[in-house]
Amino acid sequence: MPDVLIRNIDEKTLDNLKKIAERNKRSLQVELKSILEVHAKADIDETVDRVKEILEEYRAEGRYFSDSVDDIREIRNR
Repeated sequence: MPDVLIRNIDEKTLDNLKKIAERNKRSLQVELKSILEVHAKADIDETVDRVKEILEEYRAEGRYFSDSVDDIREIRNR
């Protein structure tokens, strides 16, 4: 797996990152990796587009989902 080197990090920023890692009971490296992975994931537009594609595939196959509002109401009325 490739490595990334970040230089000239502000001391206060680094201290804050270390505190966050400590609160989460993680090493600084693991905490930074987690932060990068969370922020580098697909953005909301890409996610919405993918969901729409999947929905179109389901509909093309004749599959449909019930309205969850109706389902919840039915469960509540039991």
